[in-house]
Amino acid sequence: MSDQRIFIGEGFVGEGVNAAHINTVMGVRNGPVGTAWATALATPRAGHVPFVAVAKPGVPILPFTLLVNKAAIENDTHGSLTWGAAQAGVAAGVGQAHIDGHIPPVSESYVLIAAVWVNPAANDEEAVFANNRDATLSALAMARSSAPDMDAAIAAMLQPENPYFRQG
Repeated sequence: MSDQRIFIGEGFVGEGVNAAHINTVMGVRNGPVGTAWATALATPRAGHVPFVAVAKPGVPILPFTLLVNKAAIENDTHGSLTWGAAQAGVAAGVGQAHIDGHIPPVSESYVLIAAVWVNPAANDEEAVFANNRDATLSALAMARSSAPDMDAAIAAMLQPENPYFRQG
């Protein structure tokens, strides 16, 4: 396959400690995203151990998805929420993205990197799951639609805000 496009997306869903922030990068296995995928898998660092995400043990997410935790694991609960609820949320989001047409039909030729934020203070497994599902779906929809619209992006950049700045 000669398609070397790189699909980049971002999704932020939820509020407070159980919110999810997902960044996705998808591209063909034999291209630059495939190289980044393999390199990240082969180079873990303290607190950040990328892994092949699964829907269930022995059933990887397709396209093969590398889950990269953006927050270093701080305690048992944080680890369980990252590797459990967040990973399951990514699986469900990718599954829905297939149904909605946001994943190329030849998904076996692609790889996906999902950088996942789980707040170390997160405390609600179902909220972490739902927010990661919806953030993953949102990121993949953005990536395949070439969003955001440039005018809307410029307007937002001129008046920036996020959950940690200018809220309240």
